[in-house]
Amino acid sequence: MKSPGVPRTATGWRVVLAILWILGLDLPPDRCLLAGAVAGRRPNVILVLTDDQGYGDMSCHGHPVLRTPNIDRVHREGVRFVDFHVSPTCSPTRAALLTGRHEFRSGVTHTILERERLALDATTLAEVLRSAGYTTGIFGKWHLGDEPAHQPDRRGFDEVFVHGGGGIGQTYPGSCGDAPGNTYLDPEILHNGVFEKTHGYCTDVFFEQAFRWIGDRRHDRPFFAYIACNAPHAPLQVRAEDEARYAGKVAHPKAAKFLGMVANIDDNVGRLLDRLREWGIDRDTLVVFMTDNGADGGLLAGYNAGMRGAKGTAFLGGTRAASLWRWPGTLHPSDCHALAAHIDFFPTIAEIAGARLPRPVRSRIEGRSLVPLLEDPGAPWAERILFTHLGRWPKGSDPESARYRVAAVRTPRWHLVSPDGGREPHWMLFDVAADPGEKTDLSADNRRIVGALSAKYDRWWNSVRKGWVNETAVGPRINPFKERFWSQRGGQPSAEDQRLMDMEGNPATRKPAASPGARPR
Repeated sequence: MKSPGVPRTATGWRVVLAILWILGLDLPPDRCLLAGAVAGRRPNVILVLTDDQGYGDMSCHGHPVLRTPNIDRVHREGVRFVDFHVSPTCSPTRAALLTGRHEFRSGVTHTILERERLALDATTLAEVLRSAGYTTGIFGKWHLGDEPAHQPDRRGFDEVFVHGGGGIGQTYPGSCGDAPGNTYLDPEILHNGVFEKTHGYCTDVFFEQAFRWIGDRRHDRPFFAYIACNAPHAPLQVRAEDEARYAGKVAHPKAAKFLGMVANIDDNVGRLLDRLREWGIDRDTLVVFMTDNGADGGLLAGYNAGMRGAKGTAFLGGTRAASLWRWPGTLHPSDCHALAAHIDFFPTIAEIAGARLPRPVRSRIEGRSLVPLLEDPGAPWAERILFTHLGRWPKGSDPESARYRVAAVRTPRWHLVSPDGGREPHWMLFDVAADPGEKTDLSADNRRIVGALSAKYDRWWNSVRKGWVNETAVGPRINPFKERFWSQRGGQPSAEDQRLMDMEGNPATRKPAASPGARPR
């Protein structure tokens, strides 16, 4: 028995349940019948986002070697979006998650060289939630601008505990770089404007700080905790005991390091679930576990869940991500096959939190609320189109020269991909419903579909250009994060710091944009 619509209030659900009980009918096993409606419930929200962990880098997605029992538990106990997509690299995904719109519309067209900065006129989810009475905290990786005006304390976060740049120890010319000399062990972390020398492995440090913050505030008002791991991103710095778990089990030595980093994340996810239960807020907390782009280091272990492509590509292997939503007593464990994306996170959490979105904010959101699918994974879900572009054209170049380079258009059935175009596309067409491994190019036999989707892509590309506010930005001579560190602790740039912060001295900035098969940072 199917109801004609999905009730959106707790009263509506009680009526449905009562009718089913009176009729002596069992609840449909493939429907997410809830204790109450999702919208406006105002739970605590925890987003755990990992860095460069691919869709296949967890045992619940079939990895033959890696074991992730705690991530598997979130998978087993939650709603699983099995066709969920993000951007091919990290800053873009973070921008889309926090704004509900494609990253290009908020100025993020790269991960370095000032083009990682989130436009200052963008409204973030943290700002919306804070206005709705939530307290907000970020722990780990921000990567949307290191200058003070772009830092998370100016973008809606009450508690800020972050490293700089796109990775711990990273140095690039201009705006993007971390504190000098940092490594994954005992890193210097910026905590509410003041650098702190931490003790321990970075992932453990981020989770422990989140635990302290949540523990102190769990009874005050609802909270949003954004735990953004730097791991398992390269350079694959790992605790010896974690690497030892997989040494000898995989052929490539670096694969053992990568898998050990994921195993450490999994341990921390387990600690998080245990703490929520100990605190008595397990049933009042929505935990979302998500990955930020396609596989990178995990490819060393030889598994990518049967997908073509990886981080930095527009194939499914570059954009398909884990998206697991656990809320005990409210969400029923189930698979959702609807086409969903990172841009949907903002409107979904805003609706669940009962946040009132001002008209200008609401009008800029491109994503859809996933609330109907959380309530009923089989609910009607209108056709949609998602657009992908790697960005990363060389600084100062004409973006039109990369218009079709690492680009894609996705519908529920079709995936149109231009892996290596430039001013002209090199379109390939895949029926991903029948060919999820994208092995057979059908473009020659489906010119009408290619033409229609290509035209939509062109309209989209032309519409996002006005958001590119960082293309001509001149970066600072010294990384803002490093400058802030030296101003607090004393010291000055070393010769090596100067070399890496110089546009001509850093090898990464002398290269053209990454090739279609590359997996950029």
